[in-house]
Amino acid sequence: MERLNQYRQWVQQVLTEHNQFKPAYGSLEQFTIFDTQNDHYQLATVGWDGDRRVFSCLIHIDIKGDKIWIQHDGTESGVANELVELGVPKQSIVIGFHDPNARRLTEFAIG
Repeated sequence: MERLNQYRQWVQQVLTEHNQFKPAYGSLEQFTIFDTQNDHYQLATVGWDGDRRVFSCLIHIDIKGDKIWIQHDGTESGVANELVELGVPKQSIVIGFHDPNARRLTEFAIG
C-alpha cells in the first residue's frame, strides 16, 4: 500500500509540473484530472484556437495493480523518464501506447 501511495504522489507531481507550462497559443485552459479512487490521471487542454475547437489529452496515466501504465504521452521529455528519475523502477512502468510486441524491445515492463 505504501508503494501505491508513493506512485500516486509521483504521478500527480509529474502532471502538476507539466501543468505549469501553459499553451502558447489560442484561448486554452489546461488542467489536471486526478481520479485517485480508480487511479486515472490526466493533463487535459480545452478551449479555442481562433475558430478551431481544441480538446486534447497531453498525458494520461493509469495505475493498475503494481504498475504505472502510461496510456498517452504528448511531451518531449517523456513521462516515463521523469518517473524513473523520481525513483520508479523501469520494471514498474508500462508504455501502454506501444504495441505489446514493441514493449519487449524496451527496458520497461511489458504489461
